[in-house]
Amino acid sequence: MQTRPGRLNAGDVPIAKSETGFATGVYDVRLLTYNIHKGVGGRDRLYRLERIVEVIDREQPDLICLQEVTHGARRSRFHDQARILADHFQFPGTAFQMNVHWKVGGYGNLLLSRWPFRCRHHISLRCQQKKPRGAQLVVVDTPFGPMHLVNVHLGLAERERHWQIAHLLDHRLFAEGNGMPLIIAGDSNDWRNTLVGGRLAGMSLRLVSSPPSKFRTFPAWLPLGSLDKVFCCDRVKVAAAHVVRTQTARRASDHLPMVVDFDI
Repeated sequence: MQTRPGRLNAGDVPIAKSETGFATGVYDVRLLTYNIHKGVGGRDRLYRLERIVEVIDREQPDLICLQEVTHGARRSRFHDQARILADHFQFPGTAFQMNVHWKVGGYGNLLLSRWPFRCRHHISLRCQQKKPRGAQLVVVDTPFGPMHLVNVHLGLAERERHWQIAHLLDHRLFAEGNGMPLIIAGDSNDWRNTLVGGRLAGMSLRLVSSPPSKFRTFPAWLPLGSLDKVFCCDRVKVAAAHVVRTQTARRASDHLPMVVDFDI
């Protein structure tokens, strides 16, 4: 994977401005969040993990937050997708969290980082008897200082999602990142965009993917919902954000990826 150029792409949406009042077009870190749907196309239902790799490669991210990554599942040819992706990107920071276990294999979240992890934790976000969900918490040792990164996949019910966010923010392991620049990214399943007004607002976390109408990611072939979201604290200075809408991205998964460029 080539080193990213550090410039905005055509179609990027400027969010924050520099001290001069203009977006600089230069950033320290690029993050990509993507529900890869186990490598199965949203419309053609074909298993083609190489399409996922192509989509990610084109964006050249430094931090990669993936959801629905399989391990040993029949539908994805019993591949260890976490290992395949880690081998491809050759990043020193790698963490896989298996959330859903099937009779054969299962799937979960994968975090990849251009820089090593100072520490990493996995938290269960399962609410009562609903489908298992999870969050990955890492402290990334970037050249610009440590940052706290959380990769989440939240539930389908609104009350479940609000419980999951509260459980995450109140968890003792989450508190280990207090005082560091913080980003929470992933598949929120938040159709009505209510999470931003809850506990996250109380923690002074703002929604990067705003307004939601400009960041629709699901379904990939005709996006209607802004389900894939990124929240950050004030110490994260966002330069730009965009949804990847290439033809390959529209075929590779049932979600489109979201990319955020920022300084810390």
